[in-house]
Amino acid sequence: MKDINIPHHIGIILDGNGRWAKERGLGRSLGHKEGLKTLEELIPYIYKQGVSIISIYVFSTENFKRPKPEVDYLMSLFSNNFKHLEELCQENHIKILFSGRKEHLSNSVMAMEESLMENTKNNTRGILNICLNYGGLSEMVDMVKKVVKENVDLNTLNEQTIYQYLYQPLPPLDLLIRTGGEKRISNFMLCSLAYAELYFTDVYFPDFKPEEFQKALDSYQKRDRRFGGVKDETKSH
Repeated sequence: MKDINIPHHIGIILDGNGRWAKERGLGRSLGHKEGLKTLEELIPYIYKQGVSIISIYVFSTENFKRPKPEVDYLMSLFSNNFKHLEELCQENHIKILFSGRKEHLSNSVMAMEESLMENTKNNTRGILNICLNYGGLSEMVDMVKKVVKENVDLNTLNEQTIYQYLYQPLPPLDLLIRTGGEKRISNFMLCSLAYAELYFTDVYFPDFKPEEFQKALDSYQKRDRRFGGVKDETKSH
C-alpha cells in the first residue's frame, strides 16, 4: 500500500522566474529558461519520493496579457525545449498530458503538445500534467459545455464523477506548492484544490531545487489532513 503521508497528486505554480532574473540584472526570458532547467532537475526527484501525478502551471490564460516579446519567447521555449522534457519523461516512464485551451496557441505549440502526449502515452510510472493556456474558471466553463454536449445524465453526476469531465480525468490535488512569495492560487485547478494542503515559499522557482521540494514534502507529512472536519485515518491512494 502506498504511504498515505506521500501526496498522490501535487500541483506546482512555477512563479518567480522573471523576478529571479531581474534581481540578477538579467532579462526575464533568461529567468524562464533557468526555470525550465530547474523543472528538469526536479521532476525525477519528485517521482522518486513516491508521488504519482504532478500538475505544473506553466502559462495561464491571463499570461497572454504580458508583453508580446515575453509571450513569444515563452511559446518558443515550449515548442523548442519541451523536447528535452519528453526525453526526461521517457527515461522515467512518465506520461505527459496537457490541460488548457487551444485558442491563441501557435500551430507549433499545438503540434508539440500532440507529439509529447502521443510519444509518452504508454508510460505507466506516473503522469506529468502540463497546464498551458490554462485557467481554473475556463476549465469549469468548458466542463459544463462538455457535460451538455455529451448529454450526460445529470443523475449520475456527483462530486466524484465531475473530475471525469475536466480537461484531464485526474484525481484531486493533495498538495499545492507555490514558489515566488505570493500567497494566492491564481485561478489554478479550482475544482481539484477543494481539500488540498497549501504550501507557499518565498523561493523563486529557478532556485526551487530538490532540497526545497523536500521542505514542502516534510511540511505536508506533518499535517493532519481533514475532510469535512474529521481527521482522515484511513485514506490511501
